[in-house]
Formats: sequence, C-alpha cells, structure tokens
Amino acid sequence: MNATEKLDKLRKEALLGGGEDRIAKQHKGGKLTARERIHFLVDEGSFNEIGAFVSHRSTDFGMDEQKFPGDGVVTGYGTVNGRLVYIFSQDFTVFGGSLSETHAEKIVKIMDHAMKNGAPVIGLNDSGGARIQEGVVSLGGYADIFYRNTRASGVIPQISAIMGPCAGGAVYSPAITDFILMVQNRSYMFVTGPNVVKTVTHEEVSSEDLGGASAHATKSGVTHFSCQNEIDCIQHIKKLLSYMPQNCEEQAPTLPYSTEPDETRTELDNIIPANPNQPYDIREVINGTIDKDSFLEVHKDYAENIVVGFARLGGRSIGIVANQPAYLAGVLDNNSSNKGARFVRFCDCFNIPLLVFVDVPGFLPGTDQEWHGIIKNGAKLLYAFSEATVPRISVITRKAYGGAYDVMNSKHIGSDLNFAWPMAEIAVMGAKGAAEIIFKREITSAKDPEAKLQEKVNEYTEMFANPYKAAERGYIDEVIKPHETRQKLLAGFKMLENKVDNMPRKKHGNIPL
Repeated sequence: MNATEKLDKLRKEALLGGGEDRIAKQHKGGKLTARERIHFLVDEGSFNEIGAFVSHRSTDFGMDEQKFPGDGVVTGYGTVNGRLVYIFSQDFTVFGGSLSETHAEKIVKIMDHAMKNGAPVIGLNDSGGARIQEGVVSLGGYADIFYRNTRASGVIPQISAIMGPCAGGAVYSPAITDFILMVQNRSYMFVTGPNVVKTVTHEEVSSEDLGGASAHATKSGVTHFSCQNEIDCIQHIKKLLSYMPQNCEEQAPTLPYSTEPDETRTELDNIIPANPNQPYDIREVINGTIDKDSFLEVHKDYAENIVVGFARLGGRSIGIVANQPAYLAGVLDNNSSNKGARFVRFCDCFNIPLLVFVDVPGFLPGTDQEWHGIIKNGAKLLYAFSEATVPRISVITRKAYGGAYDVMNSKHIGSDLNFAWPMAEIAVMGAKGAAEIIFKREITSAKDPEAKLQEKVNEYTEMFANPYKAAERGYIDEVIKPHETRQKLLAGFKMLENKVDNMPRKKHGNIPL
C-alpha cells in the first residue's frame, strides 16, 4: 500500500465513525450522523475538517484495542450563507460521543481558532458525557472547554444545538453559550438523570419530562428554541446567524432595503382596545412595525408575559423586547425579568440596536415572587438596560406604571428616543389604586363613597393617565400616532447609527445574579 492509498484508507475509516452498523442504529433512532448534520448546516463544499485522524491515548480497560479516527467528534470550519463559522459535531456512533482528553482538545482547538479569527462557534451536541475510562482527564477536558466558553462570551457568538443526550457536567458548556436549541423527543439535558433523581428524591420521572425540549422550553427556560426535528433545528441556526455579526467588533449584516414612498402602517391604529384593561397581542404591534416576516422570536414558550426576538427594520438587524398584555397583563415577574435581561445583554454585546415596546402595569405581586427574588431579578433587567450602549428606542403603547416604567428602557436609564402613543398611561399606578390612596379621606366621608371614588378616578385619569405630563418633562420625546411608528423608528435608528457611548473604566460590573 503506497502513501496515497494509505491516506484514502484512513479518510474512509474516519468518514465511517463508529461503523456502518452504528450509523444504521443512529438513523433508526431518527437521528442524523455528526457529518450529516454538518452537511446540512454549511454551504455546499465549504467544510474543512481539522483533526480527522486524532485518536484517544487511553490504554486502560482495553481501550488501546478500540480506536476510531476522529475520536467521537468532527471539528472544522466552513461557511453559512458565505460567512465563516467554526463547528464541532459530536459523533454518538463512537463511544456514545463521550468526551475524552483528545476529543476535548479538538473542540478547544477550533474554539481558539474562532477567537483569533473572530467568527461564531456552533456546537452540535450528542454525547453520553465524560468518558469514564479516562477518569479525571476527561473532566479536565470539560473544564478546558468551559474556560474558553467563558473567555469567548461577548466576543464571538456561541450557539449550542442539543441533538441527543447532554448530561452531567456536559450541560455547562451549552449553558454558558448564547443560544441553546433542542430537538423535540430526541434530545435532553440534565445535571442528574432520572435514576439519580429517583434514588435521592424518590421521584419517578422520564428523561423527556426531566430534561426534554418541552420541559426546558417552557419550565426552566434553559433552551431558547424547541425544534420539531434536526433539519428544523439546523434551519433555525442559519436564521439565527443571519441577525448577528461575526464578532463584537463588527455590525450585523444589513439586507438591501429601499425606503417605501409611504412608511405609515394604518393597521397599527386599530390594535389597542378602547377598554384599557382588555388584552391584545403585542406581536401584532411588532409585525405591523418591522420589515415583513422578519421576526424571529426567542424563548417563545417561556415567560410569555414578555416577548423578545430579532427582526429587521429597513433591512437592519434589531433586537426587540416587548411586554405582552395577552399574558398576565404584561406584568414583569422573575422569569420575564431574567429572560429580558439575558436578551438585552446579548444584543448589547454584539452591537444590535434595541427596540422596546412598553405596556406594563407593574411587577407581579405575591409571596412566591418576593421569596423567589423579584427584587434581584427585576434589578437584572434594570441593570441590563442601564449598561447597554447600543442605540435604544422605546415606544409606550399603553400602560407604563410604577417601577416597571423605569425598568422598561425609560429615558432615565439611558434610552435614546422615547415615543408614546396617544392612549399611553404613564403614572405611578393605575387610576383606581391611586385615587383610593390620595383621596381616601374624601371617599370614606362622602355620602356616596362609590360615586366619590369614581369621580376621583376620573380626575386622576384626566390628570395623569396620559403621555403629556411625561412629554412636558422631556421624558417622552414625541407623542405619535400608531401609524407613524415605523417611519419614526426608521428615522430614529438612522440618526443613532453612529452612536458612541462608553461605559466608565472598570474590570466589569457586578450584575445582581
């Protein structure tokens, strides 16, 4: 066998991973192989593999007799829609995708390349965890990855797709990355599995219920996207990448856009109900304002009282944070505060302007909220907006009450432009509650307390339940009609595109975690 033939033989072995039988088993389980996932992700012919012939160094427990080229992970670089990305794709057909010393070294190598060259890292996770035959060196391999995840945070985008199992210490790498995607009924994440849970707490629970895509999309908020299948997951990754820059020094791609002769959107005039207590779907406002069909919602099924996601306005990528009156009246609570803060900080890391739609009656009251830390969690959202230096614009569509008015990107915490619709109510609290406090003595001493209360409610409403007091103070830059919103935002973000706002010199802030 000459040198060329030997190379061809090794390449063929590497392509087979754990062998044809294990590939067939992978397909039978409804899963793609590591290489098939990469094939569907990158532009055709663009993938260049690194470390195809790497094999483990372990000799214990007969491991020296079981060696596979690549050692359970395919690593390299390619392009997605013409833009450079670095990829690692774990191969479950080789030792269950378990992480060894060399497996980790391959991942670390492409992460180092990504940092040096300023491009996103995409991890396609499908692993049984640490390779127990290697002991502490596999644990050290995980720590090497975690360390680089942390160093890369805010420098380059990091995306984790969970295509199969991801358990134990392995979960902490995805947890540090910017976005996690999971596949329904195929992937799961947990620190301790069902058997350990049963032993320790005597709870009977399946892998799916404990850490499946649905559980993490709705209950824990660990995953940002719950995808129907692997192809759907890969398409989500591609779409997600299109809204973000390559690194923190660059701007997100801008799509060609020609300003229309008339940017008014008359459908916005008919969304807000006449009854201020009647709900509506804030997505109607979002979709009526942004470029058509450009909204990619993040964390859709988690903390539904706030809506976050990416969109385009005039072809430019923006991040949207919006209270959702259709769910819990749009109040802020523990989960929605965390969800909003995390998204705001991502956008600020990567120079993506923020558009905030405000319709918030306040923070959710109750012992559950207080005991689970609404003070510190609400402060996270406040902190995130306050430290953000990207262009920021708010539109108050209806209610902006109490401390939640301050938190939701108010002028006082650094918002650049603040608009309000004519029906906006900007006050310390709702008219009825305010009247009951301010005019308590008059109401209780009146011959007809109910009539007096209504009189005072009307008085307070006339005085404060509007945007004009705030506009007089300059807290609102302009009161606009709903149909004018898009054109005002286009002009506003255009004006702010060269904004420079430097934070005070410091190592880093201490966000209330």
